[in-house]
Amino acid sequence: MAFRNVIGFGVAGNFAGHLEQAGEANDFLTVEVKEAVQPKAIFPFYVPSDKAGFLATYPLSSDTITPPNEADNLQIEPEVALLCDIQYQGKKVIGLKPVKFAAYNDCSIRKPNANKISEKKNWGASTKGIASQMFELESLSEGGDLDRYRIASFHQRDDQVERYGEDSPVVGYSYFHEKLLNWIVERMNNQQDVGPTENIAQHLENANYPEQALISIGATRYTEYGETTFLQPGDTSMVVVYDGEKYSAQDIAAMAEKAEFPQDGISSLIQKVV
Repeated sequence: MAFRNVIGFGVAGNFAGHLEQAGEANDFLTVEVKEAVQPKAIFPFYVPSDKAGFLATYPLSSDTITPPNEADNLQIEPEVALLCDIQYQGKKVIGLKPVKFAAYNDCSIRKPNANKISEKKNWGASTKGIASQMFELESLSEGGDLDRYRIASFHQRDDQVERYGEDSPVVGYSYFHEKLLNWIVERMNNQQDVGPTENIAQHLENANYPEQALISIGATRYTEYGETTFLQPGDTSMVVVYDGEKYSAQDIAAMAEKAEFPQDGISSLIQKVV
């Protein structure tokens, strides 16, 4: 697999309203933030280390979701993922350089008694989704290529296709551009093992300071259908990150009906629930 030596992190609470819809806002009541729109935390979903316990299981797939045995409340989480080079000074992270982006599904169990965010994220192989089509990214600066893109998601059951998440601009993230990268770097160095959060510096050390991180930067808000519909075997999940200057939301919805997307300006992730 392409990312077996890459550490995996996600950003929690980077799209206004998502945590409330997912019933997870209360998990973060004790997490201090400097401004209301600030994301709550970063969390690990994959740590390539024999010291990482369940997080050492490689969870990424570009075509399959394998539900956990005990959960019936599994939801699609449509996101953008950034593949970043990590810059270190000694054991401290001093910078992140995004080099690629893709559609991502941070598929999650709604597990109200979980001690850590990561317990809802990696329950085995084919837990997460990353599109095989990734696009090169020169930077995350304002006005860059990614600013044109939008995130859409769809759910297919039998012959019925429904919009799952709100069609959203990537620039709609609460933290984006250099502000997001700087905040993630600060969290990598300083986040502690408190409440639902984990000591990220310890995970980096356990993974022997990997050269790259795959970072999912937050899930969009759900439609009413997405908020109340959970995945079942036989369903198909679709997450689409598309160039909003080339395609309209209607164009993407028409493609979703056939579950077929061109590769020009579209990173699509289609996963079958098994």
